[in-house]
Amino acid sequence: MPSTSPIRARLSRRGFLGLSGSALALGALSGCASLAPAPKPHPPIVFVHGNGDTAALWITTAWRFETEGWPADRLFAIDLPYPLARDDDAQAQPGRSSSAEHMAFLKAEVERVMQATGSAQVVLIGNSRGGNAIRNYIRHGGGQRTVSHAILGGTPNHGVWAIPGFREGNEFSGTGPFLSGLNRPRNAAGDEVDGPTRWLTIRSDHNDKFASPDGVWIGRPGQPTFVTAAGPELKGAENVVIAGLDHRETAYSRPAFEAMWRFLTGEAPRRQGIAMQAHPVLQGKITGLGMNPRAPASGNYTNNLPLPGAQLEIYAVGADTGLRQGAPVHQKTVGDDGLWGPFTAESGQAYEFVISAPGYATTHLYRSPFARSSDWVHLRAERLAEAEARQPGSVLVFTRPRGYFDPRRDSLSLDGQATLPGVPTSGTAGASSARLHLPAQAQRAVVGQFNGETVAGRNWPAEAGHLTVLELTY
Repeated sequence: MPSTSPIRARLSRRGFLGLSGSALALGALSGCASLAPAPKPHPPIVFVHGNGDTAALWITTAWRFETEGWPADRLFAIDLPYPLARDDDAQAQPGRSSSAEHMAFLKAEVERVMQATGSAQVVLIGNSRGGNAIRNYIRHGGGQRTVSHAILGGTPNHGVWAIPGFREGNEFSGTGPFLSGLNRPRNAAGDEVDGPTRWLTIRSDHNDKFASPDGVWIGRPGQPTFVTAAGPELKGAENVVIAGLDHRETAYSRPAFEAMWRFLTGEAPRRQGIAMQAHPVLQGKITGLGMNPRAPASGNYTNNLPLPGAQLEIYAVGADTGLRQGAPVHQKTVGDDGLWGPFTAESGQAYEFVISAPGYATTHLYRSPFARSSDWVHLRAERLAEAEARQPGSVLVFTRPRGYFDPRRDSLSLDGQATLPGVPTSGTAGASSARLHLPAQAQRAVVGQFNGETVAGRNWPAEAGHLTVLELTY
């Protein structure tokens, strides 16, 4: 039977490593090394991002695992080329992927990781749609043999909606064939998970936009979805509720990591923060935006395909001003793989990433200093709308990829404004970015603040084809 408990009320137990927290850190005592069995190696973890997202969202989660002693070379993340689900799972749609394609991509990555590491099993951790692929793989793709533990953060296991007759061909319909099949009871107890894999779900108590009883986020405000905040839970899994988290935070936040770590090891994490590296080595790919065949002028659907020929410059900048501190510290024109690195950064140093590519705005991306190395620092070239490019002034984008902005809960501001454009001030949190238009003026610092994290950049002229992005890390 499932168990539902607050994160802080969880009982400590011995996890699959069979080690206490001290043993995880130190191994067997040296004086008893000849008598104690060797510690089991950490199994590989494969992270699976959500709908429309990228592997880059797992950067801070990976840093937390590394800080607690999980080897970096045992951490992997898929980057689905077309991460958006189809409107109808059975109907081909340009630039989108089916549930079967998603599962096949994950299966191939698991097999690659197992071969590369020599491991017989992996741990799968997914957010949102990523959990659909995990469940599908374990149920239909042979994952019962290869997956020891499955962790789903915010996965809409019983649908984003469960309205009979409404878009039932969609992967997120709770009454449609995809989820109905995955949720079919496995036994007399009504379990919805497949063994011997061990399962954990993490959900919010009320603040997940895709586990909401009201249809506002599916274009049907005021109408019931027949889904509740408990929709991500699964019978037969261990189900954890963490108060106040938004949809993405159920996978990418510190509290979600703590739940994952306890589930895998049976112990609480030993450290509260992320261990800093003096010279983080960064790598990633430059991607763009696909053209929408139904509205080519919009050109805005997401993909994770490389953007060959894109040019990148990196500048060290003042953390409080975004002002460049000299010549570029790294330059590259990317090839067919889209890879822009490697680049060795300095601990505590803020950087500006400038992406130039035909058909795109010159994108000035400012980020907080990097705490540790990562191969998932993916950068996306952005486009300006036609009206934005014609209007004198600047366009400033403030984005939080690993969570949403919630003015009721968070302390935030953009260029001194406490109200962010496009971010609801009431109801369930559901906006991860804000887009602010600034009047024409001399170049100056523009600053975004969120719960103590500050990112500073510069205003660049939109009429000259430039766009400023301030990206939060946490």
